[in-house]
Amino acid sequence: MRIQWMKWIKNKFFITSIVFMVYALFLDDWDIFHLIKQNMKLSQLNEQRIETRKKLDKTRITLNKLRTTSGIEAFAREEKFFKKNDEDIFVISYE
Repeated sequence: MRIQWMKWIKNKFFITSIVFMVYALFLDDWDIFHLIKQNMKLSQLNEQRIETRKKLDKTRITLNKLRTTSGIEAFAREEKFFKKNDEDIFVISYE
């Protein structure tokens, strides 16, 4: 059994393969740690893209509502707290 392992260890192709694998996994510019970090960054960017698309859809819906006069008035009253001359506005905030 020991002699069989010695044959493998003395084989120049086996040694070259091991050295190449160590270099590729740990010493290269694109080593395994860099690839894992890039993969995590990619997943974060995908999450940000999904969030941005949701915000864009919400903005598009608001923009479609603002195409009418009543939509503009409702937006101004609800979001910007505009009022007519003869009314009072009370803002209630919950903490």
